[in-house]
Amino acid sequence: MLRLYNTLTKQKEEFKPINPPYVHFYMCGPTVYDYFHIGNARSFLMADVIRKYLIYKGYKVKYVMNLTDVDDKIIKKSNEEKISSNEVAEKYIDSFMEDVRKLGMKKADVYPKATEHINEIISLIKKLEEKGIAYNVNGNVFYDVSKFKDYGKLSGKKIDELESGARIEINEEKKNPLDFSLWKKAKEGEPFWESPWGKGRPGWHIECSAMSSKHLGETFDIHAGGNDLIFPHHENEIAQSEGATGKPFVKYWLHFGFLNINDEKMSKSLGNFFTARDILKKYSPYAIRMFFAQAHYGGPLNFSEELLTSAEKGLEKINNLRDKINEELKTQNKDGVNPDFDFQKFEDRFVEVMDDDFNTPQGIAVLFDFVRDVNKVIAENQSLSSEFYKNVKDFLTRTAVEVFGILSFEEKKSAGDDKLEKELIELLIQLRSDAKKEKNYALSDRIRDELNKLGVVLQDSKEKTTYKISHR
Repeated sequence: MLRLYNTLTKQKEEFKPINPPYVHFYMCGPTVYDYFHIGNARSFLMADVIRKYLIYKGYKVKYVMNLTDVDDKIIKKSNEEKISSNEVAEKYIDSFMEDVRKLGMKKADVYPKATEHINEIISLIKKLEEKGIAYNVNGNVFYDVSKFKDYGKLSGKKIDELESGARIEINEEKKNPLDFSLWKKAKEGEPFWESPWGKGRPGWHIECSAMSSKHLGETFDIHAGGNDLIFPHHENEIAQSEGATGKPFVKYWLHFGFLNINDEKMSKSLGNFFTARDILKKYSPYAIRMFFAQAHYGGPLNFSEELLTSAEKGLEKINNLRDKINEELKTQNKDGVNPDFDFQKFEDRFVEVMDDDFNTPQGIAVLFDFVRDVNKVIAENQSLSSEFYKNVKDFLTRTAVEVFGILSFEEKKSAGDDKLEKELIELLIQLRSDAKKEKNYALSDRIRDELNKLGVVLQDSKEKTTYKISHR
């Protein structure tokens, strides 16, 4: 029985989809004005694991991740780069899709863009206006939070306490400082759309309400995002959607914990800000996924390169077994011993821990226990049947490959390619050695980093530099 922690009810609940076996799942995606950072990557990757585990359980998941392609930050970037907002958005959507692919994330079923849902957004705002929940002031439309009695039910915040908070922006057009923008009147040089309130563009919160209901229905199963989105973004989504429809918006809310860098909060001002792209230059996507899976999705996580290196080393045990499986299955030794190995025990244990609020650290522990016991069987038997190795591969495929995404069984190249690859790598190692002798450390480091990015890990010793291919 799958149980998950629901931010809305503040407790673990049995997962009961609205229309089983179908699950409708909405994940807050990026605002496409820059490369996404590793804090975002944690949320995206853990949502990917949760989605894949639901599929493992037999659910038919419709997964929607929005792309916010009109926003103040995008407009600011377009002014800085002297290109249109649309060009900024398209540039970073392309880079987002590239990074998502490299990180081994399963593509969303739908990637709705805010700019392609303006009609739905306007329709939703009109409905709120007709119900007296929204009001127009000179082309700016606001949501009146005093008209929604459940405001604060997700975050646990109380309206009277929020009103006295010093962080609330001052805007004389608002009836209440907590009221938030649904439609923003266009300023000079900004992108705009025609609307009943004049030229303008949507507010951030209304975009997700309109897009999620369009693709998943007025009430759906799971809405996920980072902890930083609980308030005000997700709180406002609930107010908008339930205010308009009178129906429950989302059944289960999942939120991902913060990522710290070397025990400090990640920020550009501290200079400890890393994009997913930066990290992918140094580490395999499998190591990154392994690192994130070793912590529970809801708790805080400390990021450091030492911990990523440790995750990469941890993967070697699984990779070594994978190599053994591939080697043995090529021989198709049907006459070997078929040991009495309890695969079901590991399958049951994997389900048990993952059913407990997607407990990925324990799920990873089950995999390592499995690898340890399989290696013990291999060490004790001179010849094992191909059936045994197929069963080992099947278990690892269902779990390490298809749920966690920390392993691949794919063969990389034909034998003819290996000789050329070897010669090219050795040439680059020689060029790096020459650069070091000439004290051109920038070039030396660049060769090492670029090779690492391609999955070639250099290992320096006093005698010489060797390398190994990390399976990506």
